[in-house]
Amino acid sequence: MDMTTVGDTGLLDTLQHEVAVFARRAEQTRLGGVGQVRNSMDRAAYLLLNRLDNEGPMGVKALAASMGIDSSTVTRQVAPLVDTGLVKRTSHPEDGRAVVLQLSPRGAARLEEVRSSRRQLMAELTHDWAPEEREQFCTLLTRFNHALSARMTVQGVPAAEQPPAS
Repeated sequence: MDMTTVGDTGLLDTLQHEVAVFARRAEQTRLGGVGQVRNSMDRAAYLLLNRLDNEGPMGVKALAASMGIDSSTVTRQVAPLVDTGLVKRTSHPEDGRAVVLQLSPRGAARLEEVRSSRRQLMAELTHDWAPEEREQFCTLLTRFNHALSARMTVQGVPAAEQPPAS
């Protein structure tokens, strides 16, 4: 069914409004978890650390490409992570002139602490959902994010340069 038909205007209005509210609330709270860890890591740091954990050591350009953002943005966002010891800069094993970014043991521990806190928050927010509802929400949200990412890629605008929802 074509979701752009006039008959779906109300549904699409509700969808865009709920996405805007979600974006605002997510940014306000950073969905940072619970307890002492709440709001303790910004979105950019979390996403960078998570990517390095999932994909392993990589250069700035590869990290930027995998995240759909500009290399200069990655360089700027990684600097404080290196300064605080969460990320290590090492030489590329095949080209000593190239720099590789790697999650440090301290970074891995910190990331797991934040992930655990965020898992607890997700459990609290969905405590009265059936397991199937959690799975369906996850599936649909992942699908929505992929569609949004694909649209931004087609338009040639890196995700980090997109204006935030209001």
